[in-house]
Amino acid sequence: MIAITFGEIMLRLAPPGFQRLQHATAFEASYGGGEANVAASLANYGIRSEFATRLPDNDVGEACLAFLRGRGVGTRYVLRGGDRLGIYFLEMGAAQRGSRVVYDRAGSSFAGIKPGMVDWFAAFEGADWFHWTGITPAVSEGAAEACLEAARSARGRGLTVSCDLNYRKNLWKWGKTPGEVMPQLVSLCDVAVGNEEDAEKVFGIRAPGADVTAGNLNAEGYRSVAEELTGRFPNLKHLAITLRSSHSASHNTWTAVLWSGGEFRLGTSYEIAPIVDRVGGGDAFCAGLIYGLQTRPDDPAYALQFATAASCLKHSIPGDFNAVTVAEVEKLMAGDASGRVSR
Repeated sequence: MIAITFGEIMLRLAPPGFQRLQHATAFEASYGGGEANVAASLANYGIRSEFATRLPDNDVGEACLAFLRGRGVGTRYVLRGGDRLGIYFLEMGAAQRGSRVVYDRAGSSFAGIKPGMVDWFAAFEGADWFHWTGITPAVSEGAAEACLEAARSARGRGLTVSCDLNYRKNLWKWGKTPGEVMPQLVSLCDVAVGNEEDAEKVFGIRAPGADVTAGNLNAEGYRSVAEELTGRFPNLKHLAITLRSSHSASHNTWTAVLWSGGEFRLGTSYEIAPIVDRVGGGDAFCAGLIYGLQTRPDDPAYALQFATAASCLKHSIPGDFNAVTVAEVEKLMAGDASGRVSR
């Protein structure tokens, strides 16, 4: 299998431990972004993955390329140009203080991407899967148009197309709303993933009785969300919704549901405490779902359980990328959640 993902990767700067941004005198540097995180997870599972993006032609861009290559991610379709790499600052929350993200990505190299820049015909030669997220069309009009160009090309070449709805209210500033842009893109997808709020924020579809702030997430209530979304977008063969009940920044309950072939399934529920780093948890789920659907296409239940377990494990790993193996995920799926030392 060959998977292609498309989006922006950023420099991640986080104060050590649980320091607040206003008190930081140093930052831990790494890289991350939704689509890059998915590519890295797939590479870790032994799947060839290529990441298409645009980076500045300077030392920071080179460092980012080296970081991607070091995680096994292909960079053949990384364009060079523009002036800067986008940055996000992460203040890690704990207990009742939530994490905070501050973006510094306006005018980034990726924001300047346009249709026609990426050779999608070459990129999709021999490929099986194309993945994008709702973050990409939110970045700029050019990125939205390039994403649409890519999705159309992938679908025309017979690739499976997947998306993570990934609503980010602080990014949609270039003139159009998600409701104006996302329907055309999602209509080209075979697989879609969202969290407990994405369907409401993007398409106005709300789960009955759901109260995310209060942690009231009845999984069965998302059956109607799945039915309405798949009715609106008939090309969707699989729709997954991750469900996070946040008891505190350090303690979450994590599960997911999957609508596939008219059947509605509930994944295993995990109590995650203490959380090391929840950033990238949704991307870990997407990668796990892609892996499961691709390697066992006739067993969507496996794909759901693999994705849920993989994303659970991501919460124990610092940084955006999920550095776990198939064997580790399947061990948790089998019920071994003891965390005992493996010798």
